[in-house]
Amino acid sequence: MSGVTLGTFDTLEVYRDGHVGWLVMTRPETLNALSIRMLEELPAAWAALDADTDVRVIVVTGTGRGFCTGVDVKELANDPRGMKVHAAKVKANALGITSLHTRVWKPVIAAVNGVCAGGGLHFVADSDIVVAASDATFLDPHVSVGQVSSWEPIGLLRKGVPFDTVARMLFLGRHETLDAHEARGSGIVGEVVDPPEHLRERCQELGEQIASNSPSAMMVSKKVMWESLDRGLDDALANGARALAGFWRHPDAMEGPRAFDAGRDPQWAPPVGPEDLAWEENRT
Repeated sequence: MSGVTLGTFDTLEVYRDGHVGWLVMTRPETLNALSIRMLEELPAAWAALDADTDVRVIVVTGTGRGFCTGVDVKELANDPRGMKVHAAKVKANALGITSLHTRVWKPVIAAVNGVCAGGGLHFVADSDIVVAASDATFLDPHVSVGQVSSWEPIGLLRKGVPFDTVARMLFLGRHETLDAHEARGSGIVGEVVDPPEHLRERCQELGEQIASNSPSAMMVSKKVMWESLDRGLDDALANGARALAGFWRHPDAMEGPRAFDAGRDPQWAPPVGPEDLAWEENRT
C-alpha cells in the first residue's frame, strides 16, 4: 500500500493515492469472503472515501487470488448471531456494502483480480467501470449452496448483461464459470489486463485520467445515469435536462471552457455532491 491512509480497518485497506481512492479487501485466506466484520466495516470505508474531498474516483479490489467470493458461508453457518444480523439487513435491503448501497456518487472502478463469485458480483454490478485481470473468473454459486440468487442477477441484468448469460450463471451455479474474456464478451467486464500483475497499475492510471475531470460534474452525471435505469425514457431525459441546466450555476461549468480557451489545465472547485445542488427553476 502507498498513499494516505483513510481510517483503520480489520478486514480492509482504505487509502488515497493522488486523487484515486482505494478500497482493498484483505482476507486473502478466504478469497476475500465477506465476514461479519467486513460487512460491518464496508459502509464506514465507503463513507471515508466519500468524505475525503481529495478522492475523485474510487477503485475497489481484493488481495491474493480472490476478488471476493461473497458472504463467508462457513462463518455464518457457525455464528448464529452473525446470521441473524445479516438476515435482518438483507430483509431490510440495507446491506451497505457497495457504492450504490451507500449513495457514493464518485466514479467507481471494480478491479477484479481473481475469483469473483456470488456476492462478489455485487461490486461488479454496482461499479461504473469493471476492469479484470486476464486470470479473473466469474461465477454465481448461490443455488449450489442452497441460497437464492437475487441482487446479483438483477444488478447485472439492469446493466444490460444478456439474460441468457445471467440465467446460465444463476442456474448452473458452480458448474458455470466465465473467464475474463468471456465476461468481457458478455458485457460484465469492460477491459481485460494482461499480464494480471499490472491490474492495479492500470486502474491507478485509469483513475488518474478520470480524476482530471470536474469531480462535481462527474458525480451529478453518475447520479443521472444510474437513475435513468429506473425511469422511463421521457422521465429520464427530463431528469437529465434539469441536472444539466442546474449545473450551469456551478463554477466548473465556466472554468472548463475558460481553461480550454486558454490552453491550460482547469482548476476545479471543491467537489459538491448531487444532493447538495438544487435544480429548482426558481433558484438563481
